[in-house]
Amino acid sequence: MTMEAGLVEQRRDGVVVVEHHRVSKVRCADKLIKKKKFNRRIQRSLPPEVPMVLQELFLSCRDVFKGPGDVPAPCDVQRLCRILDNMKPEDVGLSSKLQFFSPKDVVKGTPIVTHTTIYKCNNFSLCLFFLPATAVIPLHNHPEMTVFSKLLLGTMHIKSYDWVDPDNLHDSTPSSQRRLARLKADSDFKAPCSTSVLYPTTGGNIHEFTAITTCAVLDVLGPPYCKDDGRDCSYYQEFPLSSISNGENSVTEKEGESYGWLEEIEMPENSHMDEIEYLGPQINDH
Repeated sequence: MTMEAGLVEQRRDGVVVVEHHRVSKVRCADKLIKKKKFNRRIQRSLPPEVPMVLQELFLSCRDVFKGPGDVPAPCDVQRLCRILDNMKPEDVGLSSKLQFFSPKDVVKGTPIVTHTTIYKCNNFSLCLFFLPATAVIPLHNHPEMTVFSKLLLGTMHIKSYDWVDPDNLHDSTPSSQRRLARLKADSDFKAPCSTSVLYPTTGGNIHEFTAITTCAVLDVLGPPYCKDDGRDCSYYQEFPLSSISNGENSVTEKEGESYGWLEEIEMPENSHMDEIEYLGPQINDH
């Protein structure tokens, strides 16, 4: 018993010829089965679709960040925090078994931090930082930037400061290289936890990360670092308040407040990071 198979293409001397063929039902069914299997193989090889929450984060960042000198309004900060608070490691293709978590390379006993960029433009960037246990991102600043940090995996200790007098670059301290800073955070954070936000002059703009366990952090920076625009990263060494305070330069700590002296230093050896290509879900920026 036969059936009409429809239009079939054949090539003769480089020319495509369309003909009608009559084939058996059995052979036709066999071809259909093979075709379905082939299609399934193609679908498995396609890149994963971007998770809705990651795409929503990108679109919201594009609306919120207007460029250098702009600080997001409180309602926009809340908007981004709501999105980030709901994000999971899987939303950026993370697994705790991935190789960048293995502390194979060390700098003076400290495991090397790895980072990758999900997306970057002039107004903002989305970056991932991977810290093996005991890895450290030394005390550093974020000049003229608003930064959202979401701990996706692990337990991390965060220590952060704000300048007491952010408008005076040459604070009247015992040393012109040291400036008074107010401690904003000195605590352990465990994922999942709320998103932390720092601003150009408040919120702990100068901070340090120390991984207690394997950690992954998603950072949203607006605008991103740019040396040409004056947003270069600076590193600091901290000194106890009592070790320098004397006479008119002494500071009385109020209840619930702590201070310290910060001195800008050259880039520490343990600040070295390895950069890898981002292979997770890709953002649709069209």
